[in-house]
Amino acid sequence: MVKRVVVALGGNALGNNLVEQMKAVKETSKAIVDLIEAGYEVILSHGNGPQVGMIQLAMEGLSMTDSEKYPTVPLSVCVAMSQSYVGYDLQNALREELLNRGLVQPVATVITQVAVDPADPAFKTPTKPIGRFMDQAEAEALAAAKGIQIMEDAGRGYRQVVASPKPQEIIEVETIQTLVKGGQTVIACGGGGIPIVKEGNQLKGVAAVIDKDFCSEVLAEAVDADLLIILTAVEKVCINYGQPDQEELSDISVAEMEALAEAGHFAPGSMLPKVEAAIAFAKSKPGRKTLITLLEKAHEGIVGKTGTTVQL
Repeated sequence: MVKRVVVALGGNALGNNLVEQMKAVKETSKAIVDLIEAGYEVILSHGNGPQVGMIQLAMEGLSMTDSEKYPTVPLSVCVAMSQSYVGYDLQNALREELLNRGLVQPVATVITQVAVDPADPAFKTPTKPIGRFMDQAEAEALAAAKGIQIMEDAGRGYRQVVASPKPQEIIEVETIQTLVKGGQTVIACGGGGIPIVKEGNQLKGVAAVIDKDFCSEVLAEAVDADLLIILTAVEKVCINYGQPDQEELSDISVAEMEALAEAGHFAPGSMLPKVEAAIAFAKSKPGRKTLITLLEKAHEGIVGKTGTTVQL
């Protein structure tokens, strides 16, 4: 029986703003507590796209009112703020749901830093849009003033772009492991973790966004999980998605999934990172597997009733 599970929550589990988030985490917590009640050790990770964007926009607006008094807040700090803000709502919702079921289970959020390689090729070609949309003139002026990079985003305007390097090491992994061994449900690596590079004994934040699914895979390996669950907006991974010959994938081997990915069946920036993370974890150690499914289907997926399961 699977005992230790890392669950990577997708954006639909958190909503797009404060009001939506407070509602969403109530439903999210029910699905997570189902797993806890069934006897699994659960470690949660989550995305932070809308949340960190909101924080960055607010910090940028404050800086524009008086840049000397309120200097620009680095993206890494905004990620840290989003981790605690999401963790606050999520851990309280989990605690309430646990108590409603008569379960006493501590829940803790760990503000998590994730090391990346400063030589990662992603730093040379930033591609991850963040923050607000601007017209070309404003974007170019901001790029000149702050030394940032910009790009046109899907015909909707210009945005800042940052690198999306691969995660290398979770700095607070020992803390996470200690809490899990102590019987706590842990929320960690929010938004892919706070991206940092090591400079001697110093950890230095960098303007980057780490993919949440890749980071969740590294976390799952680090805590020696049996199962990685990647929750998304579909019940099963599909090939030929949205086409008349769409086909759902259920139980699939690593080799078969690798062949489908190489054939271009999964969209970059959407399903492809989830599939690549699923493959990496499933092949990292015999007996490990990854499940990709809907939030509300997580428990059914664990027992083999639905979802896409990837294993050797």
